[in-house]
Amino acid sequence: MVKEGLKPGLKNVIVKTVREEHTAKFLGSGGVNVLATPAMITWMEECSRLLVEKYLDDNEATVGTHVDVYHKAPAPLSSKVTVESELIQVDGRRLVFKVRAYSGSITIGEGMHERYIVDLNKFMTKVEKIKESMEMA
Repeated sequence: MVKEGLKPGLKNVIVKTVREEHTAKFLGSGGVNVLATPAMITWMEECSRLLVEKYLDDNEATVGTHVDVYHKAPAPLSSKVTVESELIQVDGRRLVFKVRAYSGSITIGEGMHERYIVDLNKFMTKVEKIKESMEMA
């Protein structure tokens, strides 16, 4: 089902500041105080989620299912990072985005991100079934 207005070409931009909690050293993904790859990916997912949120019904959300990005350059503490997301494909509930993070003229990272539109009630029912089948500590 194609959502009205949800079509390729839609874009979103957010600006973030690299803080200590976003660094590789803090997150344990590296030993330096620069933007961590997991934090950059989180920002790319957030930018994409925010792009499509207004097109969804109240009982719907999107969930990330795939990320394929390159982290190309470091972003030091306190630097401003601009994150862009462009919706490039709508295939039913599947949404594909081109994502990019940069500071000034320097590309920090870029790649692709995929999300799916889910019915929250159905999704949470599935989560509960999975939870029940797992051995919970």
